[in-house]
Amino acid sequence: MIGVNPYFDRLRGGYLFAEINKRAESFRRQNPEKRLISLGIGDVTRPLCPEVITAMHKAVDEMSEGETFRGYGPYFGYDFLVRAIIDNDYASRGVQMDPEEVFVNDGCKSDSSGILELFSEATSISVCDPVYPVYVDAAVMTGRGGLFDENIGAYSRIDTFQCNEDNNYIPTPPDASDKRAFRGLIFLCFPNNPTGAAINAEKLSAWVEYANRTGSVIIYDSAYEAYISEDLPHSIFEIEGARTCAIELRSFSKTAGFTGVRCGYTVIPKELVCDGIVLRNLWARRQSTRNNGVSYITQRAAEAVYSPAGKEQIRETIGYYAKNAGILKDALVSCGFSVGGGVNAPYLWIRTPEKTDSWSFFDRMLERCAVVVTPGVGFGKAGEGYFRVTAFGSRETAEEAARRFRKEFAK
Repeated sequence: MIGVNPYFDRLRGGYLFAEINKRAESFRRQNPEKRLISLGIGDVTRPLCPEVITAMHKAVDEMSEGETFRGYGPYFGYDFLVRAIIDNDYASRGVQMDPEEVFVNDGCKSDSSGILELFSEATSISVCDPVYPVYVDAAVMTGRGGLFDENIGAYSRIDTFQCNEDNNYIPTPPDASDKRAFRGLIFLCFPNNPTGAAINAEKLSAWVEYANRTGSVIIYDSAYEAYISEDLPHSIFEIEGARTCAIELRSFSKTAGFTGVRCGYTVIPKELVCDGIVLRNLWARRQSTRNNGVSYITQRAAEAVYSPAGKEQIRETIGYYAKNAGILKDALVSCGFSVGGGVNAPYLWIRTPEKTDSWSFFDRMLERCAVVVTPGVGFGKAGEGYFRVTAFGSRETAEEAARRFRKEFAK
């Protein structure tokens, strides 16, 4: 007998960005004379930096010679990249890390869903609302989400912590007496996608303390840490006590433009133990079974990000996107919008005017401005009445979008 996974039927409609693409393509077909600007999907547009390209060319040349050709690589990453990660992303910030705790992967997305395999289906899960949809969808597809409750706008087995203007989009862990206090997995993403909020050490410490007190595990997505410009933690492991309660996900996608190259890494400290089992060892077993690692060429490219010239070139690229964010934010604020994010993150989180629902405002932006944004409700119930804008376009695109915003919405 063959059965199909029944949990796919519990997913809510199509994947958010697939629906955005569908509507955008329909607009293009109906309005071929209009130039469509996309500020929706958070894909980068700047080319890979010269140091990365040089490293890739060199690695390709190595693969053409018998003496330097490489077949299967290490399951968890080549030592040269793992060492570069530890020295530059952790030791430079006073964090000690063992090479055996770092697992190179093809980007955060794979591991943010795959990490669920370490835990039983009965494990409780909590996420922020609004939230990056992959956390929720992965839980649902693997039978961990429960049924969708139309009355509360959430899945029955996924707890949510609302992030809104009142708490500056930073959730606070439940009090010990709060009925929501639980032992389970807590997905946190800072700087946040979609709200652009960044968390300080005090508030992040509160979550670490809560996780250790309740025996919970934090899955910490810090894919956008390179955009932090203020005095804030870049890693959860800068917080005392995090090694016994946290797993960190990192990516080169938005840091170095690797969305089409695919490389990132996951960190699981050896001190992280659940029910007497070292989770790092479980993940090592899972990875050695599930994949053959990231290509040598890609890992040499990632290593180049940490070279002196690579660092400088990456800073220039990040600065370019940060300026785009400033241009877009200035335009939206001048039009009277309430805007969050845009600092420490490449995303802006904007309240729709006159309590317009998210998809209706998406359609208005499409029809009136020929600009694609991301409807906030696609990130959860608390995202209704908001939309997200990314700064990953070109300078010309950011300036043109700003001009269109002012033309349509100027007070």
